[in-house]
Amino acid sequence: MPVEITPRPMSSGERDVVELILANEFPGAVELRAQVDFVQVVAKWGIDSASVDLLVLEGAPRSPGVTGVIPVDATVMDEAASLFGEILLWAVDGYLSAIEYAWYGDEPPSTLPDIAMITIDARS
Repeated sequence: MPVEITPRPMSSGERDVVELILANEFPGAVELRAQVDFVQVVAKWGIDSASVDLLVLEGAPRSPGVTGVIPVDATVMDEAASLFGEILLWAVDGYLSAIEYAWYGDEPPSTLPDIAMITIDARS
């Protein structure tokens, strides 16, 4: 259940993850990259959750036809090079809407991983 927070800019870690995913080419990527400076974090997916809801402020370009998970696989590997989770970047009606950190294990992470732990593979 989302926990509303006072809207704030993305943290440097959140921004790094979003920019890493959006550095890939796919239909609508240019407009989504242009939204990054207009994004605010408006809710967390739990008190200690690393997953957050995003709101794109007025003035950012809409990315036509982009809804759902951005078509980039962002897998997270732990220090032992074992698969730890994945990052899903979501959009609704052409606007960035959430960063989801899906993890594989018992304890949910409270922060996003360092981008050095993320392997990117653009879907075709």
